Amino acid sequence: MTTNSLTRPSDDRWIAGVCAGLGRRFGIDPKAVRIAFVISCLLPGPQFLIYILLWILMPSED
Repeated sequence: MTTNSLTRPSDDRWIAGVCAGLGRRFGIDPKAVRIAFVISCLLPGPQFLIYILLWILMPSED
């Protein structure tokens, strides 16, 4: 199911579904979003805090 809302899907989750939700929302393959997130974790910054914040704020699809 493709949707334009920013939700965490229940069927394509790895950890919390944040990357899958972002991928679906912006029309990007969720695998590409996951790879970009992992690569961004090699750089300094608040990536983990942003991921946790999105996990809390993004509603679940179910």
